[in-house]
Amino acid sequence: MAGQPKKRISRARQGERRSHLALKAPNLVACPQCRTMKRPHVVCPNCGTYRGRQVVAIKQKKPAAT
Repeated sequence: MAGQPKKRISRARQGERRSHLALKAPNLVACPQCRTMKRPHVVCPNCGTYRGRQVVAIKQKKPAAT
């Protein structure tokens, strides 16, 4: 039968337990084709190339209607 905790967990102990939960900034590299920043080993979202080849056809953005 699960009961209540016997002692209060201090903030230091709580912080030790959660020390690995911090967010990390993603690692970014410059695309060799268009020089925009992208994640390594992933198709470039700007130009659609991967390892020197065109892999994804990128749609042209429409100009905003005014």
